[in-house]
Amino acid sequence: MTGARSTRFPFGMAVLLGTWGLTRLALLLFVAKVYVFPGPDVTSDVAVIYHGWYDVLRHGSFPLHDVTWQYPPAASLAILSPGLLPFLDYPHAFFVLAFVADLIVFGMLLYAGSRPGRTLRGAWVWMIGVPLLGPTVFARYDVMVTAVAVAALLAGSRHPRVMGMLTGFGAMVKVWPVLLLLGAVRRRAWAWAAATAAGIAALFWTVMPGAFAFLTFQRDRGTEVESLGSLVFHVARHHGWNGRVLLNYGSVEFVGPYVDTVSTAALVLTALAFGWLLLWRLCAKRFLSHTMADAAFVAVLMFTTTSRVISPQYLVWLVGIAAVCLCFRASRMLVPACLVLVACFVTVLEFPTWFADVVGSTPLGITLLVLRNGLLVLATVLAARQLWRGTVSRPAPELPAQAARAKEPLASS
Repeated sequence: MTGARSTRFPFGMAVLLGTWGLTRLALLLFVAKVYVFPGPDVTSDVAVIYHGWYDVLRHGSFPLHDVTWQYPPAASLAILSPGLLPFLDYPHAFFVLAFVADLIVFGMLLYAGSRPGRTLRGAWVWMIGVPLLGPTVFARYDVMVTAVAVAALLAGSRHPRVMGMLTGFGAMVKVWPVLLLLGAVRRRAWAWAAATAAGIAALFWTVMPGAFAFLTFQRDRGTEVESLGSLVFHVARHHGWNGRVLLNYGSVEFVGPYVDTVSTAALVLTALAFGWLLLWRLCAKRFLSHTMADAAFVAVLMFTTTSRVISPQYLVWLVGIAAVCLCFRASRMLVPACLVLVACFVTVLEFPTWFADVVGSTPLGITLLVLRNGLLVLATVLAARQLWRGTVSRPAPELPAQAARAKEPLASS
């Protein structure tokens, strides 16, 4: 029995490590253009936009007149990071660092999953989810932010100071990691997050001009063609709606009649999601070891699904947080996490594979968006329901038969 168990574990670990290595090699070959991934070139953002920002940032200023710069000031560190590898050109240095961030996340999940009471399911989720999204993962800096978020959640309640510092730093890189604090019980985590974010903000404010210009660039955004609200216009185009699809504020968006209304509706949905999360936080009675990760997963799901923009790289966040949830055996997020993995596969089909169909509102493009966004909505609803039932609702009373069975071992001993 012991021998069988010892042979199974190394084989499973070998499969996990080997599959991770093969899938990451494939992604590197795609971003290096050794092989061409179907659809538009996903690396152009790195070679053109990121590289352009790099040239401005390394001279001590933010891109003050570039409306596509819509990120908190610490995002500049991710954009400048390829300078650490001067022996490579900018795009290839960025891809290598994105690969390293992916490796760090995988390593953290392996370590966390090997501890008592944990499981390697989280490492499997990360290993599967990243390649399902295709080469986009290595061509955006979101994988670096996700690495910070995963580290913060794994620090969790055992190291609230570390969690707070990482969360504060992550929020100054791409805002959304602030949602990780939703399930934090100790005030120390909140205090350190606020202090870290304030310190970073003050540093950039004094050192580099235009640190918070990004706040004004978000004002006039429309409805991005992959978002939940965009489905209204994809269908409306077949019934005489005379709007257009334009590259607007760095993303492909609908522009025309009623776009402002749908964008406002998305903001209202986000506000309602925030209200639900606040209600949950006030009503929650049971905080277990996995509650912090589960709550973060629900929060990121809600804000992603209701957003005016659902870019493919946003799903990297969801895969990372879902992976942390499933490191805990008691987590209730297995089904929502699996739905997110399926959504990742549909996402790589709608971008980049058949993105032209999405932009053109063809039946195929609309079908892919309905499937992907429908999966995210379903995952959000199920995850929120499980979080509420596990932390707010009263546990179901124990049946007499269950109580009798629970006492049997005691009687026999």
